[in-house]
Amino acid sequence: MWELVKAGGWLMTPIVLCSILALVIIIERSHTLQFNKIAPNRLREQLITRLRENGDIGRTQLMNVKEKSPLGDILATGLLYRQYGLESMTMHMQNRASVQVHQLEKNINMLGTIGAIAPLLGLLGTVLGIISSFLAITDGAMQDPTMLAAGVSQALITTAAGMIVAIPALVAYRYFQRRIIDINAQFETQAGLMIQELYDYQLLEHAHKPNVPAQHIVADDQAEAERSIDGLGLDKIATATLY
Repeated sequence: MWELVKAGGWLMTPIVLCSILALVIIIERSHTLQFNKIAPNRLREQLITRLRENGDIGRTQLMNVKEKSPLGDILATGLLYRQYGLESMTMHMQNRASVQVHQLEKNINMLGTIGAIAPLLGLLGTVLGIISSFLAITDGAMQDPTMLAAGVSQALITTAAGMIVAIPALVAYRYFQRRIIDINAQFETQAGLMIQELYDYQLLEHAHKPNVPAQHIVADDQAEAERSIDGLGLDKIATATLY
């Protein structure tokens, strides 16, 4: 292996560095982008059950939920601001979703960059190898074929090395992009279901509507819940940042 690296010339150094960096990013993102860590099962159901049983969840408990997972951060933020109405809940959950999606995208663009530049480095090595071969011909390589073979081997090795690094990097880049979109869709689904359940179980705070008749509160909350669920638009956050 070391002999191949030496035969590929100085351009093999950045190609090897790209391969190491890509491997580190793939391992780190594979560990981070796990659904059970990002969106724990039954988290929303547990929060709603606790609200129904106790009527409220303490701020300390919600802060603990926020710190444990990205989905917990979004849902707990909504519950912290539910006393201010559905519009405020939606706005704050959108803000937290934007932050969480940005964190999930960490280093993924670097992976795409590696997938793009690795073949170019290999191509540059190919060009330099061919140039070396033609220079060797003028120096008498027709009498000594080994002089010609050195440039040709450099061209082939760097091209192959660039492809070997680029292909898995691009595959991983697209895979992680798709996973973030799926995770973001899960964020939107869970947030929308929580808003609907808060309305269904009459767990919303009405302190911001002090002098409004009860039937008007219910009608207004229902309309506002529908608008909030339709307007969450968390998938637009990931789409805008990924593309």
